[in-house]
Amino acid sequence: MKENNSYKLLQALRTILPTHSVLHEAEDTTPYECDGLSVYRQLPLAVVLPETIAQVQAIMRLCSELKVPVVARGAGTGLSGGALPHQQGVLLSLAKFKSILHIDADQRLAVVQPGVRNLAISQAVDAFGLYYAPDPSSQIACTIGGNVAENSGGLRGLKYGVTKNYVMGLEVVLPSGEIILCGGKAVKDVAGYNLKDLFIGSEGTLGIFTKILLKLIPKPETSKTMLAYFN
Repeated sequence: MKENNSYKLLQALRTILPTHSVLHEAEDTTPYECDGLSVYRQLPLAVVLPETIAQVQAIMRLCSELKVPVVARGAGTGLSGGALPHQQGVLLSLAKFKSILHIDADQRLAVVQPGVRNLAISQAVDAFGLYYAPDPSSQIACTIGGNVAENSGGLRGLKYGVTKNYVMGLEVVLPSGEIILCGGKAVKDVAGYNLKDLFIGSEGTLGIFTKILLKLIPKPETSKTMLAYFN
């Protein structure tokens, strides 16, 4: 991107976000230069940290208008390079979207923002005898938005399935800034295309998740660790 266009982008971003939420200097953007796959590194043109859905919409509209690439980032624990920044692009961090918005223990559902940590969901519903099954190795730190973007699994995946088996619905901001809702509470949803599963595993290339509806399951009565050895 030409220097004058970069200046125009940064100035426009600062009209959308507070100055401290737009990072541009190398010393501020270096922590975002890679995800867990640190062999590949790249400084982004800018890092933005929105706090509201309206800000995400405005950022996406602006970048679409200026034809600036946008890369979404959760906690940056992934090992696929999914959060690797674009040299001439904006890295959009969802770190401030970290609220559990609603828990419905009777229907075994939770509505969360993308920056909520995987393990925090199970901790929040523990008192109801429920938990969230997918357990990536980084579950203490990784965020649910990143899990959905990568369709993360874990050691329990063989028995309980992976992320796509527990996402009931998504609220997504498209590159145009438009918000769409896909999926929902209905167990059987056959009306139209299955957009929900299209977004799961898309690594942020199709839109930005802002709300996620998750299925919870009852905690097992007991949990034991077994060790098997062979000649």
